[in-house]
Amino acid sequence: MILPAIDLLNGQSVRLRQGDYQQVTPIHADPVRQAQAVNAAGIHALHVVDLDGARTGRVVNLAVIQQIRTVFEGFMAVGGGIRTLSQITQYAEMGVNRIILGSIALKSPELVKAAVARFGDVIAVSIDGKNNVVATEGWLADTNVSFDALMAEMLAIGVKQFIVTDVARDGMLTGPNIPLLMRLQQQFPEATIIASGGIAELSDVLALQQAGITDVIIGKALAVGQITLAQLAASEV
Repeated sequence: MILPAIDLLNGQSVRLRQGDYQQVTPIHADPVRQAQAVNAAGIHALHVVDLDGARTGRVVNLAVIQQIRTVFEGFMAVGGGIRTLSQITQYAEMGVNRIILGSIALKSPELVKAAVARFGDVIAVSIDGKNNVVATEGWLADTNVSFDALMAEMLAIGVKQFIVTDVARDGMLTGPNIPLLMRLQQQFPEATIIASGGIAELSDVLALQQAGITDVIIGKALAVGQITLAQLAASEV
C-alpha cells in the first residue's frame, strides 16, 4: 500500500527537513483539499501526522484531521501526539484505520499493550531515529534505545505494524535506508514494516518492494513533483 503523506503544522500542510521544525516548507494551505486531490487521483490511502502534537505531546490538529476523515474515502493513518487511551479511542471512533503511537511506546508500553488489547491491528508504532537509535518528542529528543530493542518489545506486547523512519533521510530525497529496513524485516519477519523517509522516485518504491517492504509513505517527493499522484495511480507499485 502506498500512502501519500500530509504533515500538519498550525493547521496547514508542510514538510520538515530531517525532522527539523526550523526548516519548514509550506505545501498546502488547505490540507482538506489536498486530501481530496489524493482521492481525485484515484488513490485511497493517506498518512496524516500532527506535527504540533508530536512536538507538544497532545493532539493539536484534531479539527483538521476530523475534516480530512470526513471527506477522504479510503484507508487513513494518523499519528502525532497521541499519548492517552482516550485520544486513541477518539481517533478510532472517528474512523481512523491506523492509529500510530510514537514516543509513548518508549514511555508507557503498558498503554500500548492496553490499546492493542482493545483495538488490535488498528494500532501501529512509529520507530524513528538516526544511526539505529530511537528519537522521541517529534524527533527532538534522542534516547539510548535501538530500533531493534523497541521493535522486539512492541512485538512482544502484540504490535504488528511499524512505521520506520531514518530521520537523516526524511525530506532529503536521497532514497530510503533499504539496508536498515531489510535487516529489521528479516530479523522480525512477523512484523509489517512501513517505510518512511527518503523516497525520491518510483524506482525507490520498487526497490523497497523487492526488499520485501510493501507499505510505503511518500511525502516530499510528491510535494516537489518528483513523483506525482497520477504516476502512483497509474503504476503497478
